[in-house]
Amino acid sequence: MWLQTESSTAWTPEAISDTPGSDQICESVKWAMTRSRFLESPLADRNYRRLFTAQVIALLGTGLSTVALALLAYDMAGGGAGIVLGTALALKMVAYVGIAPIVGGFAHRLPRRFLLVSLDIARAAIMACLPFVTEVWQVYVLIFLLNSCAAGFTPTFQATIPDIVTYESRYTKALSLSRLAYDLENLLSPALAAALLVVVPYDALFTGNAMAFLASAGFVLSVRLPRAQPSDRDVGVWTNISFGVRAYLKTPRLRGLLALSVVVACSGAMVIVNTVVYIRDRLGGSETDTAIAFAATGLGSMIVALTLPHVLPRFPDRSFMLIGGALSATGLFLGLTGPGFVPFLLIWLCLGAGSSLIQVPVGRLLRRSAKGTDRPAYFAAQFALTHGCWLLAYPLAGWTAGMFGYETAFAVLAGVSVVATLVAARVWPREDPSELEHRHGALDHVHNHVHDEHHQHDHDGWEGPEPHRHPHRHAPIRHKHSFVIDGHHWQWPGTPR
Repeated sequence: MWLQTESSTAWTPEAISDTPGSDQICESVKWAMTRSRFLESPLADRNYRRLFTAQVIALLGTGLSTVALALLAYDMAGGGAGIVLGTALALKMVAYVGIAPIVGGFAHRLPRRFLLVSLDIARAAIMACLPFVTEVWQVYVLIFLLNSCAAGFTPTFQATIPDIVTYESRYTKALSLSRLAYDLENLLSPALAAALLVVVPYDALFTGNAMAFLASAGFVLSVRLPRAQPSDRDVGVWTNISFGVRAYLKTPRLRGLLALSVVVACSGAMVIVNTVVYIRDRLGGSETDTAIAFAATGLGSMIVALTLPHVLPRFPDRSFMLIGGALSATGLFLGLTGPGFVPFLLIWLCLGAGSSLIQVPVGRLLRRSAKGTDRPAYFAAQFALTHGCWLLAYPLAGWTAGMFGYETAFAVLAGVSVVATLVAARVWPREDPSELEHRHGALDHVHNHVHDEHHQHDHDGWEGPEPHRHPHRHAPIRHKHSFVIDGHHWQWPGTPR
């Protein structure tokens, strides 16, 4: 029986601690509260749980192959290993920027499970070839193909999650778990690789990654994904390829997100490119000190990822993301002080926290800004545009530090981050309602459609079941609803044409 004291409004273990049989009742209520918290977690959903497992396994395998690729480059090029890795990294970014919009533009026409499983199997096959390469150019070709598959897989996978985790609070927690998965991969994969290299040669790590991709494909195959909604975007090849980027850039909040992605790229590039050299050359530190510095960035990111889901629903996403931009810029400016080891760790902790404040809410913004059938295109645009930011930030961080010193690199990247944060605050309106009043002019066109609020017209009987395709006319209308850029809304209300 549920017991309640006079002064209490909710039944808790503390409220009944003095009642007869309170021990048993407390245990029952603790179990009920634990179960309630679990049901609030996205992991309570079987489909999401399996997809998350697939993501973790694939990330872990990718972390192993990153270590193996560095060793392979050294074996093949010796002192020129840095050139090989740098070229491979550039090819990775080119694949991300160039391939993601192409796959995103046509992902709505393909069965998502088939697409994801096929790309996982392709990645496994490519990874299995790496132990047998004998020439550097072969490494370049395989890395480009591998990351071309990743450029199709990752945004499609990310766009699938909102269709499975439909409640906002759960989805926010799912985004936090995804951020944690990336951070844990950065922390655990190098340690696991080091342990495995004691007993196996490094090329076995490529085989391990291939097996991880196959395991990921198995988990995805075991999930029943929701059927994709019919799309009204039935247009030419170039329009489909470019749709995601064009729609993304027409959405004010996403333009703000892109500006903040520049901040993430600047702080992340500084960490990835210059940590080793700064620790070893400037501070005279060891390999262990370098690992601790990378771990500090991961720790900052994880702290935010664990905390943000509890407070994000109470405040606008814009506030946290702008705070993240300001925190990252501040951390970079603090680098001008020529920090010793402990201050350096604190700065790197700030950079990790700032990046996570920006990155965790990204999925919420994309889900809010796109209708279901267009999500793969929007997520692909985000993937391509943000990696374009990284493609610029990597050489900026490396060249300025190498040619003009670390203080100059900190100053330049901090300055870019400040400007990008101010741009985000300017282009992303403080008042950002989902529903906007807008007007449609008269329009005649042809596309696949269902009879929703935009399609109310008569038929002659030959058109067939919905969704169907036939010439139809849209009468002029002025109305208000949740607004996104799509086939019927090509201009944000209030913006110049």
